[in-house]
Amino acid sequence: MSERVTVPHIRAMREKGRRVVCVTAYDALFGALADAAGVDLVLVGDSVGNVLLGYPTTVPVTLEDMLHHTRATRAGVKRALLVSDLPFGSFQVSVSDAVGSAVALMKAGAEAVKLEGDYTEQIEACVRAGIPVMGHLGMTPQSVNLFGGHRVQGKGSKGESIIDTAKRLEDAGAFSMVLELIPAELAERITEAVSIPTIGIGAGAGCSGQIQVLYDVLGLSAGSFRHARAFVHGSDCLLDGLRSYTEVVRDGSFPTSENSF
Repeated sequence: MSERVTVPHIRAMREKGRRVVCVTAYDALFGALADAAGVDLVLVGDSVGNVLLGYPTTVPVTLEDMLHHTRATRAGVKRALLVSDLPFGSFQVSVSDAVGSAVALMKAGAEAVKLEGDYTEQIEACVRAGIPVMGHLGMTPQSVNLFGGHRVQGKGSKGESIIDTAKRLEDAGAFSMVLELIPAELAERITEAVSIPTIGIGAGAGCSGQIQVLYDVLGLSAGSFRHARAFVHGSDCLLDGLRSYTEVVRDGSFPTSENSF
């Protein structure tokens, strides 16, 4: 097994000019697949709400949901850095809520947490407690109702405030940050303005690394997205297999003596 990836490794990758490869995963099976593929960071994202739980947004996802999926994914991830999302409502109300929620995720197996938005006090408190924190700026899905949908953020002069916030997150102690659905030129400026790795999703190629939802990468999602790309037609492969199974059960050719005891 290769050396385990740690927070200092992720930070050092930027200094070495090596791009950080990140994907989401929500269970032991896909966590193990991501690990075997050699990704650097696995995020147990609150996107589990959209991808697996049937929610229209990430807003309904609870801390209990995240703890459950963090434990499951931890069982499959042995090498990559495992990061878990702080879900909506688990950190915004108070600093103590943030630290308590982050502690719970770390006890469930996370090695760092991610939180969305300009919450520098929460980041500082978590870091002071020994918990590494990844920031998240641009289109922050937990604020989907405020934004009126999943929309590109930071166009024109609005990008300046995101640059300022990125600097504050770094000063607060964040070890990296996700930049989601922002213009590529702005992402490059943010990357130049901070010294920590920037992880893009729909933010162009100028970031220090990229993160994608694993189900999008494997072609398992129902829709397609401009910021994503399917590298295998997973849904077609699985559907073909399930149709074949259905046929052989119905025509009696499965199971055979080889499948019996």
